[in-house]
Amino acid sequence: MAQLDTREKLAILADAAKYDASCASSGTSKRSSRDGKGLGSTDGGMGICHAYAPDGRCISLLKILLTNSCIFDCHYCINRKSSNVRRARFTVAEVVNLTLSFYRRNYIEGLFLSSGIIRSSDYTMEQMVEVVRQLREDHHFRGYIHLKTIPDADPALVRQAGLYADRLSINVELPTESGLKRLAPEKSGPRIAGAMGDLKSAIEDGQDARKRYRSAPKFAPAGQSTQMIVGADSANDRDIIGSACRLYDRYRLKRVYYSAFSPIPDASAILPLKRPPLIREHRLYQSDWMMRFYGFAADEVAAAAGDDGMLPLEMDPKLAWALKFRDLFPIDVNRATKEMLLRVPGLGVKAVSAILSSRRTHALRLGDIARLTVSVKKIRPFIVAADWKPVILADSLLHPPAPSPKTQFELFGA
Repeated sequence: MAQLDTREKLAILADAAKYDASCASSGTSKRSSRDGKGLGSTDGGMGICHAYAPDGRCISLLKILLTNSCIFDCHYCINRKSSNVRRARFTVAEVVNLTLSFYRRNYIEGLFLSSGIIRSSDYTMEQMVEVVRQLREDHHFRGYIHLKTIPDADPALVRQAGLYADRLSINVELPTESGLKRLAPEKSGPRIAGAMGDLKSAIEDGQDARKRYRSAPKFAPAGQSTQMIVGADSANDRDIIGSACRLYDRYRLKRVYYSAFSPIPDASAILPLKRPPLIREHRLYQSDWMMRFYGFAADEVAAAAGDDGMLPLEMDPKLAWALKFRDLFPIDVNRATKEMLLRVPGLGVKAVSAILSSRRTHALRLGDIARLTVSVKKIRPFIVAADWKPVILADSLLHPPAPSPKTQFELFGA
């Protein structure tokens, strides 16, 4: 096989990394450089992806695999052992030099590094840890680092990785144990769960140490995340929502990422022939948001699903839930609790905080709500204000009457 140069490797290994969705850098904080010069981001090129922090900042990351060779043969993975793809492998020095070069040119603010398994889990993990060790210790790299860890690797290696990386992640791969056994028989659900539990303990130990001793090193300060593939097995949205909730509860994850299954070349016969609609992935992210920020329990979110366990694709799950429980609406924005305001379709966390603050000084009218929200049209059917009370049931949003200049329905902006 002809020797590949670094640019050719980058083209192959950046493309191979695109299937991993869990590269967002939420949880980081703004950082400063010793020379006082800030670094921006560009439109990017091979291997550059864009993620968003909680404050809305766009953060550019070099997103690559150490190698796309793998000793495993997971049916859904384009880099599986039996896949007929062009293989490449970076050396540790090449990844370090690429990261520093892109960083110095203001192309990126950090690195997302994953890998196929070569030789063994421990050997691969050792290589990845050496990359981040050299960046931090030898080159004093202060950018963001997200490292995808390997469940079967020695826990000591994972703990070492946490001293250098901002975030660590371990993929659960599929929503159900049965799906994992069928599509990735060489991987073990209990081993993955054990590794995630060990990582959770290490993160908590690091946080406790930092509270006691200021000199204690930070350990994965941006926490851990995971990813599951949607649409490769028979799991429905209700199954996925339940799995995500359990993961958040057990491992205190920062994020669960959902990646819609994408058909791959020379695919296994047991895989679906078509990918699920991308809107399904979007609806799952919205349901995830409901649990993380709006106070919904998993069974409440799942109640928005149909009899087949699937969330409706034509509307967001928060609206679907409100229409199923329309007897709870409309609610009075001047009296309702924070918990109920967060359940109003169209009201976000910032808008609810603004409503709670504003109503302390005066009774809110519809115009006040309009100034505090992005679109009052979505909200009006579900609220009562000092000068507003809807006269049409919320479920008419699903079956609107024929438009007429004289109907009240026009007031809803439908």
